[in-house]
Amino acid sequence: MSNTREIFSYVAIIIIGIILAQHMNVVVSGSMEPVFYRGDVVVIEKTDFLGIQEINPDDLKIGDIVIYRATWFPEPVIHRIIATGTDSNGTPYYTTKGDNNPVQDPAPVYHDQVMAKVISFGNTPFVIPKVGYITLWIRGL
Repeated sequence: MSNTREIFSYVAIIIIGIILAQHMNVVVSGSMEPVFYRGDVVVIEKTDFLGIQEINPDDLKIGDIVIYRATWFPEPVIHRIIATGTDSNGTPYYTTKGDNNPVQDPAPVYHDQVMAKVISFGNTPFVIPKVGYITLWIRGL
């Protein structure tokens, strides 16, 4: 009986670890400084986590920090929504910008490009400082 509980405990710890890891993202650039820095880890809610919609991309608002599939960059981008709009076809989009960047991102972000939103408490994003440096080093970034 004791071995069964121990095995169950290890399995539970592994499952919880995997779920937690899926809700963290390592910051790879300084575009959002001083809110968070390269190597920090942000805690996120996903638009699709194992078929569960934790956030609805249609409900995001100006000031939210999102992770999206950029058309202009090969990796997902973590930037703040600074405006909303509608294109000539009537499709809504977001305008995003890194807090540390002088200009907005070069292309609109359509709702289906949004992958996640950074969890915030009030206006403060949930950030774990410097923990992601190991990941950056392993990935060679």
